[in-house]
Amino acid sequence: MVIDGFDLPDEGSDRADHVGDLIQRVATGDRDAFAELYDALSPRAFGLILRVLVDRAQSEEVLQEVFLEVWQSAARFTPKRGQGRSWVLTIAHRRAVDRVRSAQSSVDRDVRAGFRDMDVAYDNVAEKVEMKIEGRRVVDALAALPEAQKEALTLAYFGGYSQSEIATLVGAPLGTVKTRMRDGLSRLRMEMGVDK
Repeated sequence: MVIDGFDLPDEGSDRADHVGDLIQRVATGDRDAFAELYDALSPRAFGLILRVLVDRAQSEEVLQEVFLEVWQSAARFTPKRGQGRSWVLTIAHRRAVDRVRSAQSSVDRDVRAGFRDMDVAYDNVAEKVEMKIEGRRVVDALAALPEAQKEALTLAYFGGYSQSEIATLVGAPLGTVKTRMRDGLSRLRMEMGVDK
């Protein structure tokens, strides 16, 4: 049997009849038959799905969808029209291809939305003014802090220093620097009227 260029070895007639029988039993709600069918075909179905999707996590999801569909639609299986294994693997292949198409469609939608958003007018002057005003608010709020807190925050956020580097620079214990920064940020938020 060949599905999407993948040559799968044909099963013997005993095995084909057995899978078909299992599917017919599943159609009657036989859970044991479903478990046996899953054990017999899930490795092969998973391999087929993984070849199409490449992504293991998505392949596992699709495998679950396949066997849910088998459980729900087993009554539609007609043994005269083909082997049970082929029927299940066709469902697996179709579901995997649907997932690829869905993912591609989602990417295409995102790209179209991105291009559409690029055409939105952009007011560079307004943004610069807003940033300048916000920057002034931060400078004013920093000025209201005690000197030790202001120094620690300035070194961290404008100087790019780590807390341990600041402790070395100002000659204070690391715990003190951490407290100054925590208290300074808390007071800065209060000064700027920002909730946590």
